[in-house]
Amino acid sequence: MIAAEAIRALAAKLQTTELNVRREYCQHLFLSHFYQQPLTDQVYFKGGTALRVIYNSPRFSEDLDFSASLTNIHALEDAVVGALAGITLENVEVDIAEAKTTSGGYLAIITFHSDDAPIAVQLEISLREGEKRGEAVTIVSDFIPAYTILALAKDQLIDEKIRALLSRKKARDFYDLYFLLRANLLPPGKRDALPPALETVRSSKIDFEQELKEFLPRSHWAIIRGFPAALEREIERFV
Repeated sequence: MIAAEAIRALAAKLQTTELNVRREYCQHLFLSHFYQQPLTDQVYFKGGTALRVIYNSPRFSEDLDFSASLTNIHALEDAVVGALAGITLENVEVDIAEAKTTSGGYLAIITFHSDDAPIAVQLEISLREGEKRGEAVTIVSDFIPAYTILALAKDQLIDEKIRALLSRKKARDFYDLYFLLRANLLPPGKRDALPPALETVRSSKIDFEQELKEFLPRSHWAIIRGFPAALEREIERFV
């Protein structure tokens, strides 16, 4: 496990909590070992954590989300178990607290143990979502040596984030759209989703500051104090 002194130094550098840093270390550790397993070339990393790990979103995230063209649940389970075995060889105690098949794929809760409180990371792999495309990406982080993952193609990743915003209307999805717009990652062909997103944010009753503050660096707290207005301004630049 990464040294406590390194955790404290990174928390200060990233303007966040030690919990966020420890969790992100665990996420990188899992990803690096998972993508060394057989058949994971058919599993595509996506979601809010992918936006952070690949595209440098400021928002820390709790879960690891994937889509897979692989339909063999046992092969997915073997890949997860193989990744944990590799992590254990690095003297990190880790286990599966829960694992089950779902109507749409596979879900597991992975627990990383340390001298501090255990860190739980939820892993969700979706199987029934049509044809998916992936692209290899080399990940460089503050935590471990560079490694390679297979990410969901950018246009499909963005499609899924927009669908998530319009369907579940969670604070993190609104923030991820804000990030995509600020970073100019939204392709012109996807802008037809912005008017309904604008209506959704205008009608939302979410307390964005309460729900997002713990996952953003201190330097971003001013944005979320008036977040609906900030997001509206960004959307209106593109519609």
